Amino acid sequence: MCQGEPKAAAELLPLVYEELRRLAAVKMANEVPGHTLQPTALVHEAWLRLAGSQNQQWAGRAHFFAAAAEAMRRILVERARRKRAARHGGAQERVDLQEVDLACPTPDDQLLALDEALDKLAARHPRQAEVVKLRYLVGMTFPQTAEVLGISSEAARHLSRHARAWLYREMAKTRA
Repeated sequence: MCQGEPKAAAELLPLVYEELRRLAAVKMANEVPGHTLQPTALVHEAWLRLAGSQNQQWAGRAHFFAAAAEAMRRILVERARRKRAARHGGAQERVDLQEVDLACPTPDDQLLALDEALDKLAARHPRQAEVVKLRYLVGMTFPQTAEVLGISSEAARHLSRHARAWLYREMAKTRA
């Protein structure tokens, strides 16, 4: 695929499918019980987005898995937005708020807040954002993340600690 060969996408899928499936399963384990999206469907949707992009070229393993992580993140965020939109209006009837108990934030709201904070982190600290995506969205270990990014495991741990603290502070701002 790096050379732009059309049949390269068909050859790449069998090579990375099992790893993508495993990584999607890790990500889906963090979803709320009763969710309807399965890891296989997440991998297939991400693959369609990756392989369907015209002139898509990856500069190696790190770039490919970063793109896959981003595609999976976008799919989950779009799904959360659709669910939230249906929950916040859709074709429902308005009721007086004094007659309704307010619910606490849902995991979908938290996912959307994390997505927004992660976008801000990527704008300010792109390397830290890549570590977060590979570690928490793709499910890679520190050694795997370090290998993909071409850094030491300790550097990956350091970037992860800083990114987690930054994301925590950023998300706390939106809750306040």
